[in-house]
Amino acid sequence: MNASLRVLTRRELNRATLQRQQLLQREPGSAAELIERLVGLQAQAPLAAYVALWSRLDGFDPAELSELMTSRKAVRATLLRATIHLVTAADCLTIWPLMYPVAERGFRGAFGRQLANADLGAIIAYGTELLSQAPYSRTKLREVLGERWPDWDANAMAYAVSYLVGSVQVTPRGVWGETGQAALQTIESWLGRKPEPNPSIDALVLRYLAAFGPASVADIQMWSGLTRLREVVDRLRPGLRVYADEDGRELYDVPDGPVPDAETPAPPRFLPEFDNLMLSHADRRRVNPTNRTMPLPPGNGAAMGSVLIDGDYAADWRHYRGDDASLRISTHEPVGAEVRDALEAEARDLLGLIGSKDTPVVVTTGKAW
Repeated sequence: MNASLRVLTRRELNRATLQRQQLLQREPGSAAELIERLVGLQAQAPLAAYVALWSRLDGFDPAELSELMTSRKAVRATLLRATIHLVTAADCLTIWPLMYPVAERGFRGAFGRQLANADLGAIIAYGTELLSQAPYSRTKLREVLGERWPDWDANAMAYAVSYLVGSVQVTPRGVWGETGQAALQTIESWLGRKPEPNPSIDALVLRYLAAFGPASVADIQMWSGLTRLREVVDRLRPGLRVYADEDGRELYDVPDGPVPDAETPAPPRFLPEFDNLMLSHADRRRVNPTNRTMPLPPGNGAAMGSVLIDGDYAADWRHYRGDDASLRISTHEPVGAEVRDALEAEARDLLGLIGSKDTPVVVTTGKAW
């Protein structure tokens, strides 16, 4: 490690990331602007983005995001880490070409063996033709592709199309208050524009650092799913600020990236399933100091998630509906009365989004479900 580099403590990294994620203080602004500034929101749980935006935006109205999706100004697509992300239409057109190698690696690792003797090019060409004409669910893709090529694995073919054809999950799926199956249509047919032919990986890395930095090369690779980004960072390095973490790793940052004081107050924040804050660093200790596993199976995304206490992942939450409705918060360690009161107040505000403010809030310690 270069001895002249400023060493950032874990807590300084925590506060820097939380400020850039608008989790130290809710701020005014539009949902589209924040989605773009954060380079998308993790959204394989279709309603997760609504809770993510509620935690970050002052006065967030779910109708705003619904309108972005129904007007095709924002879409859910397989992008970073080969997982579903909510991004603006403009970002979808530039990020998908950069993420194609990630999608291809993910497909080949999971399904390549099943299609070793198949004509993958023909499958992708036909899949592109289908998804250009109308939305298809993966089940429908299995049926149609299986009929066309009965000797090849129909399930693997459907996944090949969903991984390798640039596509979006069409509405009404992901629209607040509506339901719909996961159905795919090509990016070009849904947005009316082709993806960018030569988008800049340098620009994408800089945007990541602005939203998640300071960060290491390994962090950038974890967030994106891309490999061999050392050469990109080396190319950008003359224009970056360089720090070190407490273990001696170099961390890179945009020149104007804020690094607040380590003692900056961090109020409780409720995050949805698989929020990008929890997943976008190789070293997740800046927000998850014990590297605790999140016990969060995929769902709709507005019924359970993680809780930050003093900036760290320190509790889980779950919303129960029905006759015994409640919002349950399970803290990992006992908390004092002041923290409990703050958790309950934030939970009641969350219930204003996902349920009824009259719903009881229950705070326990240890496994609550």
